[in-house]
Amino acid sequence: MLIYGRNPVLEALREGQVSRLWVARGVEGWLLRELKALEAEYELVPRIELDQMVRTTAHQGLVAEIEEATYADPEAPFRLAKERGEQVLLVVLDGVTDPRNYGALIRSAFALGAHGVITEERRSAPLSALVLKASAGTARKIPLVQVKNIARYLEQLKEQGVWVYGTSGKANKTIAELDYRRPLAIVIGSEGEGMRRLVTEHCDELARIPLAQGAESLNAAVALGVVLYQVGLGRGMG
Repeated sequence: MLIYGRNPVLEALREGQVSRLWVARGVEGWLLRELKALEAEYELVPRIELDQMVRTTAHQGLVAEIEEATYADPEAPFRLAKERGEQVLLVVLDGVTDPRNYGALIRSAFALGAHGVITEERRSAPLSALVLKASAGTARKIPLVQVKNIARYLEQLKEQGVWVYGTSGKANKTIAELDYRRPLAIVIGSEGEGMRRLVTEHCDELARIPLAQGAESLNAAVALGVVLYQVGLGRGMG
């Protein structure tokens, strides 16, 4: 698959994942120096060729070919948590179909210590170059799991001793009132609609982020960042 953008491409180069690399003529000198430091082989091409390859002008002068992105198996986040000696922390996305939002949510999840991001087959943006770019390369650093049915998956998690916390602006409790010292799955709904009713019913607790008067909501990735930061505080990591 083709990926583009400086952060995703440079990260893929550092991890040895790039099989072919194209660079637009006229890119900044520091970028060429960075490629030289990474001993990257590349082809210099007119910028319009990159525009046509990835059908966007937002490639920042870099396009790379890598292996297709794949989903991890459902046990991968649990293995990662065990390796780190931590209580598992999962991020479950219900109905996030915008690839930029998906990528930004992955970035927040990785940065704030989650062990995996879970989506549903029918109601999620697919893994794509746009998702990888929006994640700033972090999509290959955290297990991404896809399941057939979110509600059923949450029920299975609860059978394994994982507590499910949902985010809702209508909840009575705030995120500061929850207990985070346990295995957790944090559910984030789609922007605008939030969590579906059946998914909401499978949550053990619902909580809201306190907002200033007149503020309606936060961007999903920002909201996730706030919640995961609160998880860290609750686990004594702050």
